[in-house]
Amino acid sequence: MATMLVSDLLLNWYYHAHYGTPIFSPDLIGNYVAYVALVWLGRRFTAKASFFSLLRGGILGALLFYLITNTLSWFLNPFHAPEYTKDFIGWLAALTKGMANYSYPIKMQTWELFKNTLASGGLFTGLFAGAMKLSEAAEPAEEEEPAEEKPEKEAEEAKA
Repeated sequence: MATMLVSDLLLNWYYHAHYGTPIFSPDLIGNYVAYVALVWLGRRFTAKASFFSLLRGGILGALLFYLITNTLSWFLNPFHAPEYTKDFIGWLAALTKGMANYSYPIKMQTWELFKNTLASGGLFTGLFAGAMKLSEAAEPAEEEEPAEEKPEKEAEEAKA
C-alpha cells in the first residue's frame, strides 16, 4: 500500500504539472478504501477456495472497486465535470461514460475500463489459481512416521 501511495502521489504531481489536475484529490482516499475492501475480499475467498469461488471473489472485487471509485468521483467531482450532476442521471454518467471534456492519454468510457478490469481480473485469477494448484501438486506429500515410533515420541514430549 505504501508503494502504491508513493506512486499515486508521483503520478498526481506529474499530471498536475502537465494537465493542471489537483496534486491530491479526495477521491484518492476512495481508491484506498476500495483497495482495503479488495484485500479483505481476497483473504475471505482464498482460504482453500475452489477456482469458481476465487473467480466470484475477483468479479465481486472488480464490481466493488468500480462502484466505490466512480461513485466517489461523481459525489466529490474533483475535476468539476458538468455532467456529474447530483442526481441519478449524473451518477449514471459517472458509471458509464465518465467525463467528456477530460483528456486522458487514452480516452475510454468508464464502462470500458470496468470491462477491462473484469477481463484482467478474470485472467489474473485464472493464472494465479492455476499456479497455486500446480505448486500444490508439485510439493511432496509429508511423510508419516511409522506407527510404532509415535507413542514413544508422544511420551517424550509429555515428559518435557
